[in-house]
Amino acid sequence: MSHPLTHPVHSFHIPVMGTGFTVDTPLKVARYGISSVVSLVDDLLLEQMRGLVCRREGRGFEAVPADAEDARADRITRYLDLLGELVDRQIDQVRGAVFEKGSEITRYFEMLPGSPLRAAYERMQEAAGPARARLQEELRGAVVAGGIDVNIMTKLDRVRLHRGKPLGPAFTDAMSALRGYARSRLRSSVVLSAGVNRRLFGYLAEFDDFFPDGAGDMRKRIVLKVSDFRSAQVQARLLAQKGLWVSEFRVESGLNCGGHAFGGTGTLLGPVLEDFRRERARLSAQLRESWAAALASLGRAVPDAPPEQRITVQGGIGTAEENELLLRHYGVDGTGWGSPFLMVPEAVNIDPVHLARLCEAGEDDIRLSDSSPLGVPFWSLRNSESELERLRLIDEGRPGSACPKGFLVADTEFTPVPICTASRAYQRRKLQAIADAGLDAAEQARRTDDVVVKACICHDLAGGATLPSGIDPDARTAVCCGPNTAYFTRAASLREMVDHIYGRGRLPLAEPRPHMLLKELSLHLDRLREAASDRQDQGAEAAAKVRENLQAGIAHYRELAERTLAEARASFLERLEHLQSDLMSPKS
Repeated sequence: MSHPLTHPVHSFHIPVMGTGFTVDTPLKVARYGISSVVSLVDDLLLEQMRGLVCRREGRGFEAVPADAEDARADRITRYLDLLGELVDRQIDQVRGAVFEKGSEITRYFEMLPGSPLRAAYERMQEAAGPARARLQEELRGAVVAGGIDVNIMTKLDRVRLHRGKPLGPAFTDAMSALRGYARSRLRSSVVLSAGVNRRLFGYLAEFDDFFPDGAGDMRKRIVLKVSDFRSAQVQARLLAQKGLWVSEFRVESGLNCGGHAFGGTGTLLGPVLEDFRRERARLSAQLRESWAAALASLGRAVPDAPPEQRITVQGGIGTAEENELLLRHYGVDGTGWGSPFLMVPEAVNIDPVHLARLCEAGEDDIRLSDSSPLGVPFWSLRNSESELERLRLIDEGRPGSACPKGFLVADTEFTPVPICTASRAYQRRKLQAIADAGLDAAEQARRTDDVVVKACICHDLAGGATLPSGIDPDARTAVCCGPNTAYFTRAASLREMVDHIYGRGRLPLAEPRPHMLLKELSLHLDRLREAASDRQDQGAEAAAKVRENLQAGIAHYRELAERTLAEARASFLERLEHLQSDLMSPKS
């Protein structure tokens, strides 16, 4: 049987969403073979969720002491081990269920895409007597869990303090998160996002689970979330030189995604995927050579068979036709469906108030803001409770957050110890400095807006889980949905969303909904226009590069439409020509 990490039974996964939305999604979907990703940013949330799950399961719960030296890693390990144990139990229950309408094992097989395993299930349905019983036993043996994967943002690597003193490099946020995952009993993948962290990359090599065993198998696999081919190539080479294999490149649209957005140089998703399609075999061969040499230098066995390497893509996918285009034309091995699953309370944590607001949201209600303290554009729901609270505090003359968790502390402009730019402590000082600078009214207002726009996302993104569970009934939830959410108009069951992905059913979508590739292009044009309004001379060269890449993307999409699109070709090309005209406009 193929290994579920490299040959999952589903062709889609649920990416990480915030810190709270997918924190326990594996308990909801892994038993159906669906992989999902848990954020390791907020170890306080993981500890709270572990307590909640233990109480629900009738288990004892012993909290990790807040002053324990390795508290963050220990909390992560304990939570992940709990998820793994419970999912293993669920899988045993699925395998032991009766093949009848509505049973868990029937749900498992009926949600599968067209595949040899789905075909075997359909043959069983038509069989009778001993043949039916034999096929049922074979199917039970084929039931596997979806991956309990984890995400580490490599650049969120705050120095940790213990009793007021720095703990050292091994105890920074990203390093502790990796250690917590590596020590867990999970057999899954770690998704590394946000670019290179050389210290973290080197730390991976200290854990045996990331290296192949005698049979060439790796218990824990590395996934790189990237936005272009060159980034994938650079990062994977760095890891291969340490004997570490990248099992998957998870390509994400820079702008047409949820959470933080990275516009980059205007390179569009289609051309990026074309680079991967054209170069993947060559890249894999090059990486294998470096990887094998590194393993040999470490005295580790080099597997005879070349390791698997998957390419997946996520960001703005909304229809079965788009999903099929990515799988068939670009040859990716799987797709990630993120924001649409915010409409599936059966799979993620979303309270009824925010679910209703998402169902009603239009394009103008989901905005790319400057609210993230990381200084990176951030997609958010305009009328989330977090945003409404931020505006209320500004009106009351006390902007900023109490900063209860401090995961994004980085600024030392006013204090020797780093603080967060979304905190009340920072904004009070910064606003006073602006007031004392003797600026004209317009400039003072502009700089003030730049300060108070920052929001407490590390605490508020947990609200999706802590508010409905009663862990934090006063939470002000932030919702990091992508622009694609605006087109999904009602809540859906897990089965409905899975059928929508595979084209067996169709959820109602707001019209006119642009094709995902054209939506991304329009988002880049929006960013280009915004930059043009205040561009300095030194930005002209960068803008020209963006235009050049967008032109290349438009040419690629024109050829794509001619080669692959059928019924939608005319409307796709019409919209593409309109966007071409926008790009050529002087206002851009």
